[in-house]
Amino acid sequence: MASPDVAGLSPINAIALVGALGVGAQWLAWRLQLPGIVLMLLAGVIAGPVLGVLDPARDIGPLVAPMVSVAVAIILFEGGLTLNFHQLSDAATGVKRLVFVGAPLGWLTSAMALHYGAGLGWQASAVFGGIMIVTGPTVIAPLLRQAKLGRRPAALLQWEAIVNDPIGALAAVLAFELVVVLNTTETVSHAAQVLALGVVVATILGALGGYGIARAFKQGWVPEYMKVPVLFVVLIAIFAASDTVLHESGLLAVTIMGVVIANAELPSYTELRRFKEHATVLLVSGVFILLAASLDFSTLGQLNWRAALFVASVILLARPATVLISLLGTDLPWRERVLIAFTGPRGVVLVAVAGLFGERLAALGVADGALVAPLAFVLVAVTVVLHGFTLTPFARALGLAGAAVPGVLLVGGSRFSLALGQALGKAEVPVLIADPNRTRLRAARQAGVNTFYGDVLSEAAEHNLELAQYGRIIALSDNDAYNTLVTTDLGPEFGRDNIFQLARHKGDLARNALPSSLGGRAFVAGHNFDELEANMRAGHDMRCTRLSEEYGPEDWQADAPEALMVMAIDPKGNPRLPSGDKGLPLTADWQVIWLDPKGTR
Repeated sequence: MASPDVAGLSPINAIALVGALGVGAQWLAWRLQLPGIVLMLLAGVIAGPVLGVLDPARDIGPLVAPMVSVAVAIILFEGGLTLNFHQLSDAATGVKRLVFVGAPLGWLTSAMALHYGAGLGWQASAVFGGIMIVTGPTVIAPLLRQAKLGRRPAALLQWEAIVNDPIGALAAVLAFELVVVLNTTETVSHAAQVLALGVVVATILGALGGYGIARAFKQGWVPEYMKVPVLFVVLIAIFAASDTVLHESGLLAVTIMGVVIANAELPSYTELRRFKEHATVLLVSGVFILLAASLDFSTLGQLNWRAALFVASVILLARPATVLISLLGTDLPWRERVLIAFTGPRGVVLVAVAGLFGERLAALGVADGALVAPLAFVLVAVTVVLHGFTLTPFARALGLAGAAVPGVLLVGGSRFSLALGQALGKAEVPVLIADPNRTRLRAARQAGVNTFYGDVLSEAAEHNLELAQYGRIIALSDNDAYNTLVTTDLGPEFGRDNIFQLARHKGDLARNALPSSLGGRAFVAGHNFDELEANMRAGHDMRCTRLSEEYGPEDWQADAPEALMVMAIDPKGNPRLPSGDKGLPLTADWQVIWLDPKGTR
């Protein structure tokens, strides 16, 4: 808690500080290869209760709660935009079980953990247990981005987090209405009517909002430059209207709206989702900083050793039991069940909703209501730190995440791509050659190099390829337009620094030059397909040379002055590619993949 003699920030300065801390923490996490959620939580705690520089209640005032509510609504809507039913495929059964069986079962096991572990009464346990159905989409998305899980476990965790989020909020509303009936003169029938009306209104508003947006965009009723603003306005209007009928039902409405739009097959869907992803990164950062900075250490002082027992029982008993029982009888491999069972981070929604209902329970005279908010924060803090540091190694130990070394995806089968794939294999770098022409992959299959027959931009690739295993994409096909299309489309997902393509034929002419927003970075000193294939036909050989203290880069360059460096592998095993005039800091323990002009001639 901030000291009373510390002058507060103006609202504008406070919001600017929240943004700087949130985005700065995520950037630092990227640089240090640490969980971003953990650093955001730490930054908020240091700026808030530790140093007293930021106190949201003091500096921003009554706007904090509505800001958090709107941010959570947008985050859930963006999550709904990712829930395309066509992408479920083999994860559909697991998702249904985790929603229809896991949600009520999780409510029961969480309430038991609260009652027997934390020592709360059954009324507070029932309300808080409903909120704990939520596994935290604000946390899951950054963790999945970092861990690079396999397609199916990632889909299961993502769908569960987003779909169960509004369900958890509504479960808390249901339990709270029952508590109100027990502690006031309100009747059960009236409480049930209010709840049913809220759910029905939220469902109708969400479906109508999604259908209306989809139809308006398809029919061209909204110009391209206004699509995102219109989407935002409709989203907030739907959320506000539903929340007016029943508090927290707005979360259900915006989630349904997002799912409807995700499955409407909009031509501009990709652009909308990318913009929403960028907005979500900012919102997640801001909400976590506000959450941590609002922490009052005095409230944590109300907790005792039973809080630790409660957190341990949730992580080790309630969550695993809920998932494992829900997935009984499915064909999911046991490794995926174990990973999901022990991955249950909680996030912003849990703390925000728990704080609200904790205050309402206390106002009704339920003494345990005062403990709900501090217990929620402790659970969020522990699960965020625990899963932030353990999910990636745990998933790799189970064989459900990409390798520690990012692989290389070569788009286009040819002599050159086969030779490069074999060299990468010798350097122990995962490699895959993809081509929509089966004949071009024949030599690679015979050589034992992994291949994918199909277009990397197709839905088949999205459903069958574990793209998260690859950190670099190199477009090597003989079609310049296709190479440009692939690198432009996949650039935002993989990062433009990790996308390369061959030089375009006559691309150096002014009339053929493309803007910098299209295509990938230059590969192999700007050589085009015909030049590299001509080199391979002339007998040039792809070699992989390991540098050392005894045989350094100067020695290699002296021995092969005409060598064309294609790629290098750093001491950690990461593939690195030179681009333009920018070289690589070659030292001992690097491996150099290069084209030897002497070859086998």
